[in-house]
Amino acid sequence: MAGEDSHPGRATAPESPSVGFAVEPVALELGRRFVDAGFELSLVGGPVRDLFLRRKSPDLDFTTNATPDETLSIVKGWADAFWEIGRDFGTIGLRKQGFQIEVTTYRAEAYDPESRKPVVAFGTSLEDDLERRDFSMNAMALRLPSLELVDPFGGVRDLHAGVLRTPGAPEDSFSDDPLRMMRAARFASQLKVDVAPEVRDAMTAMAGRISIISAERVRDELVKLVNGDAPRVGVDLLVDTGIADVVLPEVGALRLEVDEHHRHKDVYQHSLTVLEQAAALETGPDGPVPGPDFVLRFAALLHDIGKPATRRFEPGGAVSFRHHDVVGAKLVKKRMRELRFDNETIKSVARLVELHMRFYGYGDAGWTDSAVRRYVTDAGPLLERLHRLTRSDVTTRNQRKADRLSFAYDDLEQRIAELAEQEELAAIRPDLDGQQIMQILGVPPGPVVGRAYRYLLEERMENGPASEEEARAKLLAWWAGQPEEAVDQERTVKQKRTVKEEKESE
Repeated sequence: MAGEDSHPGRATAPESPSVGFAVEPVALELGRRFVDAGFELSLVGGPVRDLFLRRKSPDLDFTTNATPDETLSIVKGWADAFWEIGRDFGTIGLRKQGFQIEVTTYRAEAYDPESRKPVVAFGTSLEDDLERRDFSMNAMALRLPSLELVDPFGGVRDLHAGVLRTPGAPEDSFSDDPLRMMRAARFASQLKVDVAPEVRDAMTAMAGRISIISAERVRDELVKLVNGDAPRVGVDLLVDTGIADVVLPEVGALRLEVDEHHRHKDVYQHSLTVLEQAAALETGPDGPVPGPDFVLRFAALLHDIGKPATRRFEPGGAVSFRHHDVVGAKLVKKRMRELRFDNETIKSVARLVELHMRFYGYGDAGWTDSAVRRYVTDAGPLLERLHRLTRSDVTTRNQRKADRLSFAYDDLEQRIAELAEQEELAAIRPDLDGQQIMQILGVPPGPVVGRAYRYLLEERMENGPASEEEARAKLLAWWAGQPEEAVDQERTVKQKRTVKEEKESE
């Protein structure tokens, strides 16, 4: 029997041996509309799984024996809005009371082994529809409005056990859609579940199949994995099964950084620890780095990927990785472009990787105010993320060394705060703008203005803010020292523009 719980308006489904859950009223209302019209409707997949996990699902997914045309006739006049973009795949989308809803006709999909896309055929059975789904915990349905749980593949059992299994043979499931292997790693990260041995074995055997999946789909799964509650687990699964060798080979390559003499730390395990520590330093929604923050986490994972290419064995057995930060930033850009990330995200992650070693000079010798200004200016809007990445990069077991680095960074942050109060570091500009430079030097727009601007910015960095008169004197002294040919070029440019303007005015 359906009953009432502590949420007014929500009905409670029949409990499994230890789990009860509440269904949104809008789902029950939609279920009644379909039944009244002579059709079946079931809440399905992730939303059902999330009910057992007591998580609020952002979307509601339903499956039905009604065709798309029949679904449209039922929701028209009831939905706040609807759309038919997925109609060819049997899906009608709609919005009701703030919920994003998808209703999909029972499907029986077949896949071309060499294709990225399914061939869609409509089915007639809820059980058959569930069998084609990716994992047993996602292959559960709740009939509406009766709240009858349909769980033919042991999804509740697997949820209780914290194990990820497929409804049928994992090889068949992954052959149908290889992206499901990425999804397995994503769920390991998001839900903190273990992957069944047979699923892991199939992922390992079929890792190469990921190569037929579009970069965009791989990217989207990777973002969800990295933003999960246990990203280390998900990444480790990709690496152990060989899938990372296809989608993120630079991370798998870090395992090569353990030599037989153990002269230096395991860079791969270090990177996973940095990822965990960076995620732990994210803030709440009102803080400077609200979590989960993909840019910070991905930079933490990739910050050392330049090491394999820069590894050198020095005399005496030491190992060095000179300029691995610069090399790593270039590799980050290349990989993220291949994964079709947007330019801003690529730029941000690469910049953090490039800057992650900058602090270590501060720990060895005190920085001038000029160096602190450069650190802040180079980081720009990424400064708060850089703070967290740099702190996360300390994984040494030597507590004295860890404390020394932590104290040094505390000191740097304090100096940044003090200088920021005095100089507005976040928006450092030269003491004169481009218009003032042109007016003082009597030159038109051109290369010399850019050079003068950079000179004044360098002065601002090195010596702090100056008055307008001081900046004017510096600019004129710089101009007096410019080669005569550069001055003549600017005069020539000015004369040509004057002649052109005179002709145009005639």
